[in-house]
Amino acid sequence: MDGALEKSISFILFIVIGIILKKKISTGDEINGLKKIILLIALPATIFIALLKVKVDGNLILFPILALVFNVILFVVTPILLKIIGIDGNSSKGRSAQLLLPSLAPGLSCFPFILEFLGDGSLAKAAMADLGNKFFVLFLLYLVAFKWHYKNADFEAKSLNSKLKGLLKALLYEPVNIFIIVALVLVSFGITLDKIPNFLSMTLSRLSFIMTPLVLLFIGLAVKIKKQQFFQLFSLLLLRASYTLLLIAVLISFADISIKKDILVMIAFGLSSASFWPFAHISAIHLKEKKEKTFEKTFDPNFALSILALSLPISVLLILGILTAGNAFTETNNILILCGILFFAGILYPVFIKIKKSIMAKKSNETSNPKKVFFSFLRINKIQS
Repeated sequence: MDGALEKSISFILFIVIGIILKKKISTGDEINGLKKIILLIALPATIFIALLKVKVDGNLILFPILALVFNVILFVVTPILLKIIGIDGNSSKGRSAQLLLPSLAPGLSCFPFILEFLGDGSLAKAAMADLGNKFFVLFLLYLVAFKWHYKNADFEAKSLNSKLKGLLKALLYEPVNIFIIVALVLVSFGITLDKIPNFLSMTLSRLSFIMTPLVLLFIGLAVKIKKQQFFQLFSLLLLRASYTLLLIAVLISFADISIKKDILVMIAFGLSSASFWPFAHISAIHLKEKKEKTFEKTFDPNFALSILALSLPISVLLILGILTAGNAFTETNNILILCGILFFAGILYPVFIKIKKSIMAKKSNETSNPKKVFFSFLRINKIQS
């Protein structure tokens, strides 16, 4: 059996184990505790080791910039995707989707697979790209969320200024970012993994080993797909993935990128699931509006949570499938073919809904037209007689 296929089967088994463990680990606190272990310990250790193993140069600075540009472009395009699905961008659901879809959570959805399939060098590049994504998610989306919440510009400015310092501390003090900064400083002075104390490198290495299993178990435990709005959200996330692949294919063509690992890193990173940070912004604003007894809510937390729940398994399956295929999706034509398939699958639901509404409207017109009702009545009487 092919080594990549064996890895994929092994990963899927971990997810299945997580689903089975739902009966034993069902409370939110327990699952959140597992997520904190991943984000605060295992992931920082893994990224730290990855950065110390590779030669870090000035070119890595481009990755956070590219990721930030990608976030912004996806944010601009999201209203179009919502319109295709039939969701009003100015509604609470629409605003929730606009906040979540442009965000990325690579730590839970793509970093483990980049490490397993592409190695430490590729993980280091993805980790650097995540700095741009985090700036977008923590700061820019926060500003957008409160801009939609407040009506008064002066009050908005005062509120934002009082909280920007807290957000800056959250960005600087987050363990992943601290480890990235420390690793970059060490590498800049020529200190690599083999030059740090052996007990420290062993500890960090063993912590990094547990990341992939923990992430997969977390996916199995956390996934909760609700029947309500399932097809709508499924279509929306497929369209998001389709647009991501189209954007990457265009970038590969124009920039003439030929390094296969870099192309796969871009695809895996771009297909990452939606981030939890925008949901935190949504929850904070919703709680504020609840206390203030605001009649019209800015966001819909339940809808946002449904996006998160469905986004994670879809992203994992797509990333696993692409990386398992080896170098197949380093070719632009294959990327565009997959893009077309995802787009076609994504528009099936909205097309079906439009056809259904058209048929129902036609039937409604027929029953409401007095002449048609009269002639239908005459036909029925004629048949009966």
